[in-house]
Amino acid sequence: MELCVALDLPSARENLELAKKLKEYDIWLKVGFRSYIRDGKEFLDELKEINSNFKIFLDLKLYDIPNTMADASEEIAKLGVDMFNIHASSGKEAMRMVMDRLSKFENRPLVLAVTALTSFDNESFKEIYGDSIEKKANEFAKMSYENGLDGVVCSAFESRAIKEITSDEFLTLCPAIRPFGESSEDQKRVATIELAKEEKVDYPVIGRPIYRDKNPKDKVRDILEKINN
Repeated sequence: MELCVALDLPSARENLELAKKLKEYDIWLKVGFRSYIRDGKEFLDELKEINSNFKIFLDLKLYDIPNTMADASEEIAKLGVDMFNIHASSGKEAMRMVMDRLSKFENRPLVLAVTALTSFDNESFKEIYGDSIEKKANEFAKMSYENGLDGVVCSAFESRAIKEITSDEFLTLCPAIRPFGESSEDQKRVATIELAKEEKVDYPVIGRPIYRDKNPKDKVRDILEKINN
């Protein structure tokens, strides 16, 4: 299990200050829509300058026609990030085109597919997809696995079942982790580190419990101790 810290603060300055506080840790950093649209490639480069061992997860959730997604994936690979994601509901053809396009890169980024956002509860998800989260997440995960992706984004509650129908090596990245029982706020399906470990989560994503803490460095240290013990 490898910790992924979400850089979701209001400005590049604040996110870079947070990264500097965590520079002694070789962790993943999640850069999402807001940060990347506002701060661009320069921000990614600045993170690597702080610690060259930081690994970057670019969380843009690509969703478009297959060729456009493949084009975008190629450009993302050129940024030098270590992981990015697409929406599983973009379908098999898009998945295949993305992975085929990335095959030209010697060290391509990992590619994950988003199954069900953790802001959904089962009732609201059914209104859109007509199935339970668990059933659809499994369906999306199997499709992603069969079409060459490296893993999926899901909640911790789906992780073990997804690995059982795919492979233990098929990666699960799980947002909405609340390591010490913090408030769930706008997230519906939240989990503790203990549950994430039981469910074989590969990448727990933690944001607010870290960057809202008065001492983020110590908070990450405590989280890493929980992960590693």
